[in-house]
Amino acid sequence: MLHLAEALTFSGRKVVAALAAVPFPLVHGHSLLDTLRTQQQALPWKLLSAGGEQQVSRCFAQSVVLRGICKERKQPAATLHAGETEEEVLQHYLQTLFPGAFSTCHVLEQPCSTLPPYPQFFSPLLTKQGLLLDKPLGSSSTGNVHLSTVTWPGKSLLGRQKGLTRVLWSTAVESIPVAAALQSAPVLHTVLHGLYKDLRGLDVRRWAAFFSAGVEEEEFWEALHDLRTLAECYKTHLEADESEDETDSD
Repeated sequence: MLHLAEALTFSGRKVVAALAAVPFPLVHGHSLLDTLRTQQQALPWKLLSAGGEQQVSRCFAQSVVLRGICKERKQPAATLHAGETEEEVLQHYLQTLFPGAFSTCHVLEQPCSTLPPYPQFFSPLLTKQGLLLDKPLGSSSTGNVHLSTVTWPGKSLLGRQKGLTRVLWSTAVESIPVAAALQSAPVLHTVLHGLYKDLRGLDVRRWAAFFSAGVEEEEFWEALHDLRTLAECYKTHLEADESEDETDSD
């Protein structure tokens, strides 16, 4: 972990963004290479950290772990070089999307278990192993057979109604492939610089109890300056330089 932290936080960068794909969109009957080839314009994993959408080809360093990929599955000879492993396929994909960025990856066979009490809110397009289908399976015993629906109070995950409707299947999704990633990327400039602006706009005179607890006001402004410096470490020539016309309140 120490070596990974050092690899992701060079050049003064100390923060990384978290990304995930739950489940990872692996298509039934297709290889990992086939799946990644369909993800050239948009990443298969989504940004979990605040700050907007991650953009393809904008990354300083990253570590990606993919679980639930059967390494024994035979790969099409026409699409995979002889002896090329799933990790090499994923590594090549990362290097293609993020040229010049440091990328490390691991591919594990064991999927993420989704047996009860894991909620069954998956699409009917998923098999028991969490693989995507072109269309829902019918009443076959190998598929996800629709039985009934249960409505929970509260806001829907889709945000379309007050009630949350979940589909129950006679054969639940037992496991899913998942992907998780840590990225040192320019998107963090937006996050950190936004936090800096919010803190800078606070009236510290209203924080008497906070400063009386032992924090010196001078230390606060120094930490705020360090936060702005850290945000600048994630800026590239493509970033909008919103901070150039601003002056510190101190």
